[in-house]
Amino acid sequence: MTIDWNHFTPWASLAGGILLGLAAALFILVNGRILGISGIVGGLFRPKAGDVGWRLSFMLGLLVAPMLYFLVVGPSPVRIDAGWTTVVVAGLLVGVGTRYGAGCTSGHGVCGLSRLSPRSLIATLAFMGAGFMTVYLVRHALGS
Repeated sequence: MTIDWNHFTPWASLAGGILLGLAAALFILVNGRILGISGIVGGLFRPKAGDVGWRLSFMLGLLVAPMLYFLVVGPSPVRIDAGWTTVVVAGLLVGVGTRYGAGCTSGHGVCGLSRLSPRSLIATLAFMGAGFMTVYLVRHALGS
């Protein structure tokens, strides 16, 4: 096994984790809601009175933030080791999984675990285990 030291970024990862944790904590304190993207997007498809504005603002922020980063830092190289079919199928599977799992990785893994939710613990173990198994099968067992 070789380690790709160019992509070993503990400080950037730590900073990102701290920012995500702070955002999740502030979101629940200010709005009384869990910061899970599938729930936020799902609420746009069955809107309630006074609920659409903050959801659209959140989604707009998800789109604008990378654009601002691009303007300040410049382009970052993007490498996806999969074809479009794989990317689309994977995206659809994630979407179906978030519906069946009643939440996404951020909702369960960040917010649910921090609230000591047993359901979120099971969901997080399930999606992490499935991810580990998928990477092992694709990269090692199937020889890709």
